[in-house]
Amino acid sequence: MFSPPSRRSFLRLGATALLASAASCEQDRAAFAANPALPLDNTLPFRHKIPSPARIASIDVLRIGPSYFLRSTSTDGAVGLAITNDRLQDLLPLLQRRVIPYFLGKDARDLHQLVDGVYTHQSNYKYAGMAFWCCVGFVEFSLLDLLGNIARTSVAQLFGPVLRKSVPVYLSSMRRDTTPQQEVHWLAQRLNDTGAKAVKLKIGGRMSKNADAAPGRTEQLIPLARKTFGDAVTIYVDANGSYDAPKAIEVGKMLEAHNVAFFEEPCPFDEYDQTRQVAQALHLPVAGGEQDTSIARFREIIQNAVLDILQPDVNYNGGFIRTIRVADLAATRKIPVTPHSPKSDPNEAYMLHFVSRTPNAGPYHEYDAAPRPKPPWFSPTMQVKNGALDVPDGPGLGITIDPQLLAKARPL
Repeated sequence: MFSPPSRRSFLRLGATALLASAASCEQDRAAFAANPALPLDNTLPFRHKIPSPARIASIDVLRIGPSYFLRSTSTDGAVGLAITNDRLQDLLPLLQRRVIPYFLGKDARDLHQLVDGVYTHQSNYKYAGMAFWCCVGFVEFSLLDLLGNIARTSVAQLFGPVLRKSVPVYLSSMRRDTTPQQEVHWLAQRLNDTGAKAVKLKIGGRMSKNADAAPGRTEQLIPLARKTFGDAVTIYVDANGSYDAPKAIEVGKMLEAHNVAFFEEPCPFDEYDQTRQVAQALHLPVAGGEQDTSIARFREIIQNAVLDILQPDVNYNGGFIRTIRVADLAATRKIPVTPHSPKSDPNEAYMLHFVSRTPNAGPYHEYDAAPRPKPPWFSPTMQVKNGALDVPDGPGLGITIDPQLLAKARPL
């Protein structure tokens, strides 16, 4: 009988992974354990790999059809290109007025300092939250691509050492508009198509105060999924903050009975006390963190045992450097990290590079389950093979955009 990872086995997973951690991290982790008020920064100085300055001459926002990109250029002509998520259209003034100007003229090799400096520059901390840190993440991605192109090495190797060249995925369903039968049917087909060994289902109604998406959907969906997928498939669930603590515990007991492997955001994401109650009441690991963008709050979550698994979003949290800090904080308590990343386009590269160098990464990582029939306009194509995605190994982010498409780019 398949038995999913319990909270204790997840912690053992983290302890085993930590044995592969770079020795340079250990003193910082020990210092944090002795004094949790200390900042923690284990990012490698890029000056070791790039001896000459990489001064930032320009950062441009480009639109290509429905997609948005940031293009960074150094005074020596090096270029970095990064796709943004679809929130950029709402964040453009914040990006162009508050974030980009701070980076211009700076040396991109000092990126680990710049992502901190932009926060306090001209009181930008007053804009703190996902909207602000998304903008910082966009800029950081393009500058890391630039630095990788200069060093002729991948982003993962810039942070090194690379621990994984491929990343096992779980298929993440984004749907609540299906019946249990419809949901299980299409996901079973995708599991077969991709060879994936794990899947995540949506339960509840999304910040719905205990209401389900349809009456009885969750209670029908979970046993049907387990029966259909079989014991060899790992099942995760995401409630998107649907429940208060008593209802989440009730639902969690049902999930435990069907060997679900983690329970994501059982309560509203900022209700830490309620979430901790759920984590303490269940053997089932409780996951979350995609909405959090404060290192201090992540530290609070970790110290107070609010979550068993952390799920920072590399973009929402302001980029690789800040998310590596979160992972290192989690490592001090042997907590696994499985970043939020329901993508199947170039945005997925950010998760792949991050996971490939993170010792305490979890066993499976998020991939949008929906099939993408359109011909790709980028390479590599982000297609799952044998249940895993290869980490792009070209310079920078390792993503190549169709040159004909790039030629149509419109600056904003």
